[in-house]
Amino acid sequence: MTDNSRRKFLRNLGGTAALLGAGSLAAIGKEQVHILQPNTRIAANDKIRIGCIGMGIMGFGDLETALKAPGVEFVAAADLYDGHLAKVKEVYGKDIFTTRDYRELLNRKDIDAVIIATPDHWHDTISIDAMEKGKAVYCEKPMVQQIEEGHKVIATQQRTKAIFQVGSQRVSSIALAEAKKRYEAGEIGQLNMVEARIDRHDALGAWQYSIPPDASPATVDFDTFLKDTAKVPFDPTRFFRWRNYRAYGTGVPGDLFVHLISGLHFITGSLGPERIFASGNLVQWKDGRDVPDVVVAIFDYPETKAHPAFQVTLRVNFADGGGGGEFTRFIGTDGVLELGWDDFKIKKHKLSSAPGYGGWDTYNTFTKATQEAYVKQYNAKYPEETRKPAQRSESAYAAPRGYDARLDHFINFFDAMRTGKPVVEDASFGLRAAGPALVTNESYFNKKVIHWDAQKMKIV
Repeated sequence: MTDNSRRKFLRNLGGTAALLGAGSLAAIGKEQVHILQPNTRIAANDKIRIGCIGMGIMGFGDLETALKAPGVEFVAAADLYDGHLAKVKEVYGKDIFTTRDYRELLNRKDIDAVIIATPDHWHDTISIDAMEKGKAVYCEKPMVQQIEEGHKVIATQQRTKAIFQVGSQRVSSIALAEAKKRYEAGEIGQLNMVEARIDRHDALGAWQYSIPPDASPATVDFDTFLKDTAKVPFDPTRFFRWRNYRAYGTGVPGDLFVHLISGLHFITGSLGPERIFASGNLVQWKDGRDVPDVVVAIFDYPETKAHPAFQVTLRVNFADGGGGGEFTRFIGTDGVLELGWDDFKIKKHKLSSAPGYGGWDTYNTFTKATQEAYVKQYNAKYPEETRKPAQRSESAYAAPRGYDARLDHFINFFDAMRTGKPVVEDASFGLRAAGPALVTNESYFNKKVIHWDAQKMKIV
């Protein structure tokens, strides 16, 4: 079977997968929790053969998840550190093809799709090369390191018609899908603000990843890792802790803000903000990195046909002496949607039509006669049924125990390969999520407000 006929066969085959299971809601208390259920899918009857480029933390994690989907087979891996390739064979068997040169993997006729889990500065080049070779691509977030790279990825996908999905698994969560329904139904009233934070206080959370003792110029292809960045002597810290450096990563915004922005855009249908300002500092992790460990950003989202105008504040603090924590809150005029990863709450506080009087109010400064006149006027203006206290309610929703949004994200990707249906997070969505995160870095380092054209995905 030729490459082209094989891909057509996979698209025409249809169907994939089994009832999913995954993460549980954190302790909610005594309130009732509505358990959401994933869709049941038909098991796949044909193999999709995958390769993985970049066998670090995300590479091994993505691969393990992808192989849980029915009809998926692991064929080959590429990485610039020999130890990662040895680990591949240790875990998946000696017959797995391994190479330092990702191009050897792309040239294989028995690979239908690739996972790209490299440092950020390699995402665009490998994605484009893979699509040119006819491979379906699952590219980790952020989709690109530079905005102009994103437009090249979009253009390549549109020209080659390759299946391309960005790996922000949150947008495939059944909890987010339900949250989107609740938001669109108007359960929190008019959205006016979104606030989110991801705070941490541990070394690994601050990207001080372990460096293997055998790291050396002999075991690491450091020159290839550098790509088109400044040439520097071999430095295992730069290689294994690349997120700490502007040359190779995208800092806090590219690693973490992009998750929050992806979820926000999925729920609201927004294309992005129009104005961004960021501030921050390097507070605790002064380990040679040239990116901050505390970042706060404000995003102004304009009114569109999809949503009202609202403001977003995002924060990441790696120096949180309280131990860290995270939340995402969609604040509306009638309620608040508190979003987790695979769960959410809706808390409602709906005001009555009548404003009330007394309490902390000028009413108490009126004379007795004036108070009596005011009450008479008030009762005439506001019928009794409009004078009820603010109505409060709370509900909670969660995916079932064992549910895994990343598995759903891969199943959506493989379904797109088999059926030709659209992916849930294409290249345009990917750039619209990555763009504001990358602009956050621009604002931070240039100390100025940046204007963003969300439609054209460009800095104004």
